[in-house]
Amino acid sequence: MQFELLDESHYAEIMNTTVVPALESCRVEGWMEASPSLQGHAPHQNGKLHYVCYPAEDFDGLHRSEASARLRGVVVISHGFTEFAEKYDEMVWYFLLAGYSVCVLEHRGHGFSVRDVQDPNLVSVDDWHRYVEDLSHFCSSVAQELAGGRPVYLFGHSMGGAIGAGVLQRYPTLFDKAVLSSPMIAPRTGMPMLLAPMVVGAACMAGFSSRMVPGHAPFSQAIDERDYRRASANRIEWFQSLRTEHIEYQTSAATFAWVREALRMSRSLLRQSNCDRIETPMLLLQATNDDYVLERQERQFVEQVQEGGCHAELVRVEDSRHELFGMPNAAMSSYVRTILDFFDRAVH
Repeated sequence: MQFELLDESHYAEIMNTTVVPALESCRVEGWMEASPSLQGHAPHQNGKLHYVCYPAEDFDGLHRSEASARLRGVVVISHGFTEFAEKYDEMVWYFLLAGYSVCVLEHRGHGFSVRDVQDPNLVSVDDWHRYVEDLSHFCSSVAQELAGGRPVYLFGHSMGGAIGAGVLQRYPTLFDKAVLSSPMIAPRTGMPMLLAPMVVGAACMAGFSSRMVPGHAPFSQAIDERDYRRASANRIEWFQSLRTEHIEYQTSAATFAWVREALRMSRSLLRQSNCDRIETPMLLLQATNDDYVLERQERQFVEQVQEGGCHAELVRVEDSRHELFGMPNAAMSSYVRTILDFFDRAVH
């Protein structure tokens, strides 16, 4: 099917008058129990994770002329670090137009979901496996029910892509296909990968687990100039306006514990025995100018999945930044089309 991307020159206007009202008309909001602590630490609040779903049948009832008349399945969006469900409204729009229902789980520490620390600026987690268990439970219950026997696909960005990769390894048959967009197979820490676990581990042992890591900062309404490089200024401004309006969206920094767990997750994801477990056909989209994740480890991950006998592709998005869904339309068009074509075509 063919449809046009949103006009960047009138981006906020189109989002406010067309996209957001349409999504709100078919939006279903819910809560699920978070996975129990694996280290005996009880989370704050009520231990609930927030999610939103957009059934394609309800969207189809809006009779959008550019929408597909075919219901194809469900796309589960696994968002990135310091992100939230509403940030993906444009991608949800394209998936719905293509005939896919969409589910978005807000990971613990993000959006309206339970937080393990009180400071709204910070994201922390005591064990990265909890992310994997949360997402797998969400997919096997909420997403599978919405799918009604149709395929369930994964779209994971950055941290969400790494969590998704962990699900692919632990639960090999949960998804029918998976797209990992700039996945955090290995995070950039500013230190050599061999040294970082020792430095961060020592900080945690010294009692700094819940402290903000150096180089991170509390939320600011000002947009960092780095966010504009190779990006769509109007998309970045829209994302920032959402964060400014909602304190729940203003997470901006990691604790030492979060970095420790991100590094532990990376080691697990790159273990060949775990890559051998993956059975889900996979597409990894790599930014060519990524300030947040390491490109070599992304390639290594794909190669190891291929060695394990599973279909895995790596596509580099030229002249791009980490948030591939925030690129100008010239790059965004190919990005969205590549994802939809992968979901739609037969993969052997």
